[in-house]
Amino acid sequence: MKKHQPLFPFLLPAIISFILPSNTSAKRSKPNIIYILADDLGYAELGCYGQKKIETPNIDRLASEGIRFTQFYAGAPVSAPSRSVLLTGLHTGHTPIRGNDEMASRGDVWDREAALKNPLLEGQAPMPEGTVTIASVLKVAGYATACIGKWGLGYPGSVSTPDKMGFDFFYGYNCQRQAHDYYPPFLYRNNKREMLRNPVIHQRVQKINDSIDKYAAASYSKYQQEDYAPDLMFRELIQYVRKSKHQPFFLFWATPIPHVPLQAPQRWIDYYVRKFGNEEPYTGNKSYYPSRYPHATYAAMISYLDEQVGLLIEELKQSGIYENTMIVFTSDNGPTFNGGSDSPFFDSAHPFKSEQGWGKTSLQEGGIRVPMIVTWKNKIKSAKATNLMAAGWDIMPTFCEIAGVKSPITDGISLYPTLMEKKQSTHDFLYWEFPENEGSKAVRMGKWKGIIKSYIKNKNRTIKLFDLEQDPREQNDITNKYPEIVSKMVAIMKNQHTPPENLRFNMEK
Repeated sequence: MKKHQPLFPFLLPAIISFILPSNTSAKRSKPNIIYILADDLGYAELGCYGQKKIETPNIDRLASEGIRFTQFYAGAPVSAPSRSVLLTGLHTGHTPIRGNDEMASRGDVWDREAALKNPLLEGQAPMPEGTVTIASVLKVAGYATACIGKWGLGYPGSVSTPDKMGFDFFYGYNCQRQAHDYYPPFLYRNNKREMLRNPVIHQRVQKINDSIDKYAAASYSKYQQEDYAPDLMFRELIQYVRKSKHQPFFLFWATPIPHVPLQAPQRWIDYYVRKFGNEEPYTGNKSYYPSRYPHATYAAMISYLDEQVGLLIEELKQSGIYENTMIVFTSDNGPTFNGGSDSPFFDSAHPFKSEQGWGKTSLQEGGIRVPMIVTWKNKIKSAKATNLMAAGWDIMPTFCEIAGVKSPITDGISLYPTLMEKKQSTHDFLYWEFPENEGSKAVRMGKWKGIIKSYIKNKNRTIKLFDLEQDPREQNDITNKYPEIVSKMVAIMKNQHTPPENLRFNMEK
């Protein structure tokens, strides 16, 4: 057992003109901001959102000390575009990255051994040079800035690495494909690789076949190596907090957990094996690595992350900065369906559907409705919940108002009034487009949700309309009853789309 201790081309020179204090006479200490972004964590995978099987006491405590959003949406149903939306404040009709583009024209980008030899096979499509991000805005406003975890918005050496997008410090995975292994051969410190004690495992050929005893622990031992990346990244995170406590800082903790593969500290796996009992192994038949105890391991990953959140809070308290730190906890999209994960077992998106086609990669509620908790001791009243309709593109203006600076143009609204129990402006609608698979578009407008599937492949333009108050699982299409609502949504879908610079994200094929 191993031990685990184009349109909207805002350029940086231009931001100086609008990044001015909204009240230059205000003499106040700017709060630290920590944004924790889980990866593929479903709406109902935390105890404070109704989870019954996975234990998350520390995150639940955050919710009890702050505000819990019940109608918060990710920017997109998969990783890269969701992060692009978050960092730019622009929804997927406007943001530069609108899907996962692995840039396969470079070669076999999925060959991890080849990427080990050639860093140019790493990474995803970059954001345009000079894209204004939350980090670049806050940096100009006097914040130290750091990204620890998974990047996924530009390959090494591109114009869109963390240091070129406003972050003073980066530690973690540049490439989201490399993050498909919690025991990678290397992580990045800023722009340089740091080699780890983990040999490359060829992920796509790993299965437990009939010649291997699938019930023997030894059959899975090679998937648990020396250096567990979440341990290393958390160590850097704590060191960063200690080093930066004397100045305002923005820390973007983009943890890869609980994205598959199923790999977790053994002590947490053992805990859930005792709790859940024996179970059938996952043999690797749906991609990623096999796992002897898939349910236990998935739960272990989330409880391990919860444990880290608790340790971070203790560090903030010991450093004397907890009361001047706003913490946000959320997820980049809904729960996944592969790699041995079992969203129906955990009812991961309750009350929404979460299985394949309804969770991750889908614009259904299970794919984009995510938890969001905001805690700021003595500033935000405890144990509140809000049904304010909000989304990832609201974070930029919110953080700008908290930092006392003017926000660049975004698709968002500041959520600061809700946090402070002041009068809140609201969205007339929320809009998503997603060019992957067959393409899809969606609009949320009050209680109404409209969605078009097969938008690209079948050139389908027929909206299905749902009343989320009466039908949160989106089962009963009521398009024919409300033609005026449908007409408004058609206009929104047309008006909110702008042609992407990256033609891979083109919706009008």
